Amino acid sequence: MHTALFFAAAALLEIAGCFAFWAVIRNGANALWLVPGGLSLIAFGAALTQVEAAAAGRAFAAYGGVYVAASLMWLWVVEGLRPDRWDLMGGAVCLMGAALIVFAPRG
Repeated sequence: MHTALFFAAAALLEIAGCFAFWAVIRNGANALWLVPGGLSLIAFGAALTQVEAAAAGRAFAAYGGVYVAASLMWLWVVEGLRPDRWDLMGGAVCLMGAALIVFAPRG
């Protein structure tokens, strides 16, 4: 449960930080949005270090699946665009891959 919470927090922080940069560069938002965006990305890095994993690469790989699914939720909740069936199937595949990485029996 600990890992899932930190993966979720990391995803929210990374997406929010990246979205701040997107808003400034692509949508013409005020450049001051880069400050909370940068802080959010720093907090993302800190959150990702808290997951229970023996190796950073494995934690980052598993997080990738969570990031994809969280990005699709952001698309829907924040940007107001409902993911289509292809988005949902792709997100499900990514989450299954993340679960394989996290829950694989290792000796």
